[in-house]
Amino acid sequence: MSTVFLVAQQFASGVIQISPLGNGLINDTYLVATHTSSFVLQRINLTVFNLPEQIMENLGVLNQHISQKDAALVRLKMPELLKTSGNNSFYKYENGDCWRAISFIANTESLESISTLRDAEQAGFALGHFHRLVSDLDPVHLYDTLPGFHIAPDYLKHHHQILSLSVQRQNDFCADFISGHCHITNDLEAAKDQGELSLRVIHGDPKLNNFLFDTGTRNIVSLIDLDTVKPGLVHYDIGDCLRSCCYKSDPVRFDLDICAALLKSYLVEVGEFFTEYDYNYLYPAIRLIPFELGLRFYTDYLHGNQYFKVIEPEQNLSRAIDQFELCASIVSQEASIRGLISQLQNNSTALK
Repeated sequence: MSTVFLVAQQFASGVIQISPLGNGLINDTYLVATHTSSFVLQRINLTVFNLPEQIMENLGVLNQHISQKDAALVRLKMPELLKTSGNNSFYKYENGDCWRAISFIANTESLESISTLRDAEQAGFALGHFHRLVSDLDPVHLYDTLPGFHIAPDYLKHHHQILSLSVQRQNDFCADFISGHCHITNDLEAAKDQGELSLRVIHGDPKLNNFLFDTGTRNIVSLIDLDTVKPGLVHYDIGDCLRSCCYKSDPVRFDLDICAALLKSYLVEVGEFFTEYDYNYLYPAIRLIPFELGLRFYTDYLHGNQYFKVIEPEQNLSRAIDQFELCASIVSQEASIRGLISQLQNNSTALK
């Protein structure tokens, strides 16, 4: 009997089928079918999340906070935490692996790319709605489950440390791009230190395939992979969401039309609590996140692919080049993106 099957039986009886689910780069995820229902089983990557208890406590705080809202005003369904037969929120296997189970939201699908502007509008709405739902949740009630996550200056420092030790041959394009753009790494952290941006509750990883679309209505009904929910800057979230949704390949470019549709819907949801500074730092966030991710991919490549899953040794290098090219496309469209943000801000102000 496989390990996954044995673990699944800790959360439910009558397990009849287990199959891989999704294509996440961190945790291993499975769909478990029983005689009566289905649920999602995940092996938490302890290299990334070395305190799984904190993840589970954060999810409990999040679900409790949202459950106290007027149900008529909540338009996203949060996955429910499932307990083991021993009434624990996670199960530690004999080899030390840590597993948890959450409810499966049926009749939904995730997307790997945006195909219509309506999909982009839905992504903007869903992320903005999530931020609005947790805007009155004090981030001090959440653990920082990933200290240093999205702190770009620290990633740059780590990159230089790995660079001095690396046996991998450097890629000239990546090295030159990092050298030419490293001045942007502190944009958001400096704004936080100066009091211009404040910590709020963030999702932490709102890439497109973490949104669940209803297969019938094509509306987004849930935001999943909540391990990274923590205190942070919402700009990390919106920057990452736009990075994921606005990416176009062959050639790599940032799609301004998708950006406009997504941002418009997002700002409708968050307009009530967005400040002048929040608007001012939208473009720096959009520019920073692909640079940051490219830096992380490239550093991991130089370090022997120890963080992100790969299927071949050069995959993280290819990922890094893609993100740097996306960042370059954003920089080339700076005037248009800033103009769009200004227009949306003026529209929001006029509606208040």
